Amino acid sequence: MRKVTNPGNNETTCPLLSFDIEISDVFELGRHEDMEKYAPFHISVGATAVVDGEEIVWYSNNDEGAPALNLTRKRAHELLEYLDEMQQKEVIVCAWNGLGFDLKWIGHHANALALAARIALKSYDPMFQFFNLAGFPIGLGKVALGMGIPQEKLMDGSDAPKQWRAGHHQKVMDYCLGDCQMTNQIVRAIQEARQVRWTTSKGHISSKPMPRLKSVEEVIQDPDPDQSWMDKPIPKTKFYDWVLEATGM
Repeated sequence: MRKVTNPGNNETTCPLLSFDIEISDVFELGRHEDMEKYAPFHISVGATAVVDGEEIVWYSNNDEGAPALNLTRKRAHELLEYLDEMQQKEVIVCAWNGLGFDLKWIGHHANALALAARIALKSYDPMFQFFNLAGFPIGLGKVALGMGIPQEKLMDGSDAPKQWRAGHHQKVMDYCLGDCQMTNQIVRAIQEARQVRWTTSKGHISSKPMPRLKSVEEVIQDPDPDQSWMDKPIPKTKFYDWVLEATGM
């Protein structure tokens, strides 16, 4: 993998876009269970939100004109093309766990993993960067609370597939777009505070320094986190194995 010499300017003055997807697959995830065992996943809806700019909900219609169960391959590819175009315009493209989940499955759905991997390397994933500092992942809602973000998640992610299948499409669209808006607010808050704060399982606020956001490619090249205190640590490569395979790195 080539060395990153210029990870890009991510000051708060730069345009910022966050994206998110929801899946249509319904399953009951056990405690500490790896959801990848239920893969491959199918995308019901996606959303993109530019700070003080356009917000788009990405879905496909069925023959009756209602939202379809899943995005078509063409629509998923259009979403990738849009993200690629935004990056070419030097917009900071972010997602919470976008490396390990969203871009992987958009690429799979669009049958364009190489394009998704290229976007992933140039993207910013504060969750992946946090993981590389702390050694464990953290949820969007926990960080929103820690950073004092007033906006709240509209539902639990595991409920989105059930709600979509039940025909509550607008509710899921609002939830997906809301997570994009929350991610934008969190990114700006991290940039201003130069640290990430989250609410622990005991209700305390903890923090880690994060002087600047780093691109995914740069975080991949950073030293692995200290996980010596963990019984069953998550390997760092779990988040980007698919990128290595798609790009031949």
